[in-house]
Amino acid sequence: MRGDGDGWVVSDTGNHWGRHGAAGLLLRAPRPDGTPAVLLQHRAPWSHQGGTWGLPGGARDSHETAEEAAKREADEEAGLPSERLRVRATVITAEAFGAGGTRWTYTTVVADTDELLQTVLNHESAELRWVGEDEVAELPLHPGFAASWQRLRAALEIVPWSPGDQLRRDLGVLRIAGPRD
Repeated sequence: MRGDGDGWVVSDTGNHWGRHGAAGLLLRAPRPDGTPAVLLQHRAPWSHQGGTWGLPGGARDSHETAEEAAKREADEEAGLPSERLRVRATVITAEAFGAGGTRWTYTTVVADTDELLQTVLNHESAELRWVGEDEVAELPLHPGFAASWQRLRAALEIVPWSPGDQLRRDLGVLRIAGPRD
């Protein structure tokens, strides 16, 4: 379904998808050996930056928060039920200013789930795959995701994913400042 956020914001640094910004879901789950994995999307060849790996995500609609948009996109692109996701943090990983001073941001929403969930491909994905955190950088990453991956890894270390972790219970949702926040 097309929302009111579909469209490009043009800035001096290029074109950015999402008239009201964009958001993606960095979903973590434990592998059978207990090490963390993240869900990545191999973008369909026809899409912008097709053939690269990134996060399920897309344009925010005017009425949505970044968390709502990331959850909606994860459901649309990977069949992930929002009730199985626990949002842990939001990280603004990209920012640009369009014509008339319009601020565009890409927000990565970090969420956890208790197990490697089954996924369902849609037309925007060539593949969905659970990848070990230490293996992510070996893939041909979407340029925006590649630019933010090391910063996101640092954020993942701040918010441990272990279901019984006391720090997790104490923190609730952590907001990590973006480039200009």
